[in-house]
Amino acid sequence: MRAPASELPILFEDVCVDARDVRILSEVTLALGTGAPTVLIGPNGSGKTTVLRLAMGLLAPSAGRITWGGRDRTDGRRLAMVSQRPVMLRRSAVANVTYALGATGVAWARRNDRADELLARVSLSNQAARPARRLSGGEQQRLALARALARDPEVLCLDEPTASLDPANTKAVEEIVTAIAASGVKVMMATHDLGQARRLAGDVVLLVGGRICEQAPATQFFSSPTTPEAAAFVRGDLVI
Repeated sequence: MRAPASELPILFEDVCVDARDVRILSEVTLALGTGAPTVLIGPNGSGKTTVLRLAMGLLAPSAGRITWGGRDRTDGRRLAMVSQRPVMLRRSAVANVTYALGATGVAWARRNDRADELLARVSLSNQAARPARRLSGGEQQRLALARALARDPEVLCLDEPTASLDPANTKAVEEIVTAIAASGVKVMMATHDLGQARRLAGDVVLLVGGRICEQAPATQFFSSPTTPEAAAFVRGDLVI
């Protein structure tokens, strides 16, 4: 059986996105390859979610080009995304995961064991039988990560995954994300939390007004930003 083609690198070349008469993204050029997480930061409305949706193949650019592993299209099978407020199915936590496994074509005989493995990976084994919608916000976010991992993704996009969580649950999610990245999955995450970007990022992309203002390795970005906008953002000033 032929191995699936790699989705990496994902390359954005002068990508623009328009919504009616409004330009959402302008001339975004970006390369996403293997390695530590790429973290998108910037004020609300800067285009972070749009970049994630483009990387997932859920949105087509109005201009410019995106390629996945050198191809102009992706079937999305090795891509997964988790949003800030994931929707839970009206069934148990484990059934949410077995449903995701079924959708990816995992054989019925293998689903229960694999679901148990994934719940253990996100520290939810003791919540397997609980209705997913009765889990806490942090538990639901970890369950959403388990469902995403059911796709055996090569690339995992995370859109503000801890924005509504308390510090303890944020720490738990960050530890899972770190472990996922260490396993070889390329993580691309949007966050407004500078502390989180410092903790998780291998490289940082700052978006302001739909444009990339600065992109650099995380250590360089935080120690010596090269643009006024990046310097202001690192200081904690308001950037519009």
